[in-house]
Amino acid sequence: MTIIDMMNNGFELYIHIPFCVKKCLYCDFLSFTADAEVKEKYVRALCEEIISAGEERQGVSLSSVFIGGGTPSILPKEAISKIMECIRENFVICKDAEITIECNPGTVDAEKLGIYRECGINRISFGLQSAQDDELKRLGRIHTFDDFVSSYESAVEAGFTNINVDLMSDIPGQTVKSWEDTLRKVCGLEHAPAHISAYSLIVEEDTPFGEMQSEGKLDIPDEDTDREMYHMTPRILSEFGYGRYEISNYSKPGFECRHNVGYWTGVPYYGAGIDAASYYDHSRYVNTDDIESYMRDPVSCHYLTEKLGSEDLMSEYMILGLRMTKGVSFSEFERRFDVSMKEKYGHQIAGFEKDGLLVSAGDFLKLTEKGLDLANVVMRGFI
Repeated sequence: MTIIDMMNNGFELYIHIPFCVKKCLYCDFLSFTADAEVKEKYVRALCEEIISAGEERQGVSLSSVFIGGGTPSILPKEAISKIMECIRENFVICKDAEITIECNPGTVDAEKLGIYRECGINRISFGLQSAQDDELKRLGRIHTFDDFVSSYESAVEAGFTNINVDLMSDIPGQTVKSWEDTLRKVCGLEHAPAHISAYSLIVEEDTPFGEMQSEGKLDIPDEDTDREMYHMTPRILSEFGYGRYEISNYSKPGFECRHNVGYWTGVPYYGAGIDAASYYDHSRYVNTDDIESYMRDPVSCHYLTEKLGSEDLMSEYMILGLRMTKGVSFSEFERRFDVSMKEKYGHQIAGFEKDGLLVSAGDFLKLTEKGLDLANVVMRGFI
């Protein structure tokens, strides 16, 4: 069986900035507060790792760069500029590369945003979550909706035309009405965002929300309300010209998040920073989650965790690719794996088509509307 090396179709770089002003009550990502000295040492270590990663991948072109966290925008503007300069010096960046930075409302100003533009960042992702101040407070967010609007308008004035806004449903105390109001307020901004990520709250065990839920103190919407909000989302967003291209992601035409599409289609990526994950050479890697160890020796903190065989790669192609509304390509599957999709998964496909969860459309196999509702059931069928 021949496995096509996907590096020929591009390579992606993820940069993890673990620092936050304050950790939100639902967050289980590796993030924390830190003083200026730790932040400066971390950025130095990060640049060391980027240099090492670049040396090992001479000639590899980056199709996208994503600076995430944490809250990257709480770093001084000089730090982001230094990171971007290091990336450019050690990697080839495609002329049309998508370069994103995550920002929290209230942590950017005109000067910072201007520096972001100067150093080549062309996409901003704002973590708003809700347009209701009481819901933001329940989440433990540090900003208000007005703070978001101010930061958003500053980004538009700085020249950013590719802006994403993250929104969250199933927030404690949230109602169908308040969710609809959030969607309409964000879509109705004078310069509407090019992209919206709309996802449900997932309560993780090792978080304050997890503890509250175990004690019966977390008032999240019931299942019927959750479903009503879920079905409302694509309907309202379509009114404003947003197309659904993935289970939780919507965009104006041509503004799909290329970095995430890369994840879903098997494009290899390198993750720099503590606890960052990587996927290349059909293998998974992860960095240490200990910041002191990382800052002492960032180059030796990158560990192989799993070597993927052909069965794993085929399974992932189906599970990740079916997240996208266009589905997975029959011809691409056969090109990559030298076996037809129906030969490999004919039984599963036939069963899900019979149940109305999957449908063939030309060269693509995709989830139906009913299948989108029961996506987890379908994904399990290809594990």
